[in-house]
Amino acid sequence: MLTTVVAVSSDNRTKIRRDALAMAAYAGAFGASFGAVSIASGLDIAQTMVLSLVMFSGASQFALVGVIGGGGGGLAAIPTALLLGARNAFYGVPITRILGRAGLRGPRRLVAAHLVIDETTAMAIARDEPDEQRYAFWATGTMLFSLWNIGSLVGALASSRVGDVGALGLDAMAPAAFLALLWPRLRVATARWVAAGGALVATLLVPLVPAGLPVLAAAPIAVVAGLLPRRRHEESS
Repeated sequence: MLTTVVAVSSDNRTKIRRDALAMAAYAGAFGASFGAVSIASGLDIAQTMVLSLVMFSGASQFALVGVIGGGGGGLAAIPTALLLGARNAFYGVPITRILGRAGLRGPRRLVAAHLVIDETTAMAIARDEPDEQRYAFWATGTMLFSLWNIGSLVGALASSRVGDVGALGLDAMAPAAFLALLWPRLRVATARWVAAGGALVATLLVPLVPAGLPVLAAAPIAVVAGLLPRRRHEESS
């Protein structure tokens, strides 16, 4: 990390830290929502923090506690969380190239793998210079991990004392954040059809199957939609 810091100019380090801090601030607020929802779903403070520290994937964590809170068991909760977190494995390809073998030795490799999420990947690949990419990854990952877990603890403590997450308004942060992430992608017609189809399947299955399974059942719609352009291209070639 020292060589990376030296290689990046002071101005660029400041810009990267500023952008990373903005993301981390959002993560802290989102983490507070997770902490509150986790307590409301039946987990205690210790379980909430272990989940937040070990999993460190917002969507997967919300999916897990959401299924548990809805009465679903581990057989439904774990696959749902894994499905939403599977994208992080694909992020490992560009991050491995960016960090290189020198940045992935010993315990550093495990830490880097733990920090591979949407935000750290986006911050890293947005830079042109390799040294700046590495610095952006580590700076963003460190800030997000810290503020996410601080937020989770604050939300869990507040929820355990108040008892009603609705009284704090924290229960609305999770769906609002998901909607904010989804909305820009709905500009594409294919994305709108996928979203509508997935919502329809999930809605129809909610009263019929255990919690968590509607999400798994809706996932193949996105897979099929992702294969269609390739098939059309192959047919036209």
